[in-house]
Amino acid sequence: MTKEEFYEALKNLNIELTNDEKEQLEIYKDFLKEYNTHTNLTAIKEDNGIYLKHFYDSLTINSYIKEGLKVLDIGTGAGFPGMVLAIVNPNTSFTLLDSNNKKTTFLNQLKEKLDLKNVEVVNARAEEYVRENRELFDLVTSRAVAKLSILAELSLPALKIEGLFIPLKANIDHEIEELNIALSVLNGKIEKKEEFSLPIENSKRTILQIKHFAKTETIFPRSYDKILKKPLKNYNK
Repeated sequence: MTKEEFYEALKNLNIELTNDEKEQLEIYKDFLKEYNTHTNLTAIKEDNGIYLKHFYDSLTINSYIKEGLKVLDIGTGAGFPGMVLAIVNPNTSFTLLDSNNKKTTFLNQLKEKLDLKNVEVVNARAEEYVRENRELFDLVTSRAVAKLSILAELSLPALKIEGLFIPLKANIDHEIEELNIALSVLNGKIEKKEEFSLPIENSKRTILQIKHFAKTETIFPRSYDKILKKPLKNYNK
């Protein structure tokens, strides 16, 4: 996807970038490529792939981002989707969470380059951070960093009641049954499922809208080794 194709495709998402936002994304792209020459941030190193698989893909959930919300991006990596969304939504607060110090160092430097006032970068394990920040966020997102049942356990306790968990994944058909079991324990419910294909390459994408409808027990999220050893499909209250 070329830069021009990227701008054109965004019209399908009802997004029209300002000149400042275009400039910020260009700085982002160039700094990502430069930083990636000495620190492994992404396997996608060409402009066309960055526009499509990082920038456009991140912005597919932009319609869920409203002014004034507090948004948490778990396992943000090199800032996808959180940093891209923060550029396009300057009046929304974003917390970008990752346990990889090299990636959060990059994000802090990028934040300074872009002079973003609406972004906080946190270097911490997700389960530890969420235990200290329960029911703080209006929306939690994450892009393809773990199984949905695991992401749900990490995400729902961070959400306010009526808050939304919006994960971005590829094909999730094989995960739905286990996810629904996890949500029954965590007090979440799938309200909407959106499937589409990325432009040009036509790879499948799925966006779920999951509502946190009641408090999650304070035992969650458990330590990550317990999450892996005893998935919620096997959990008994």
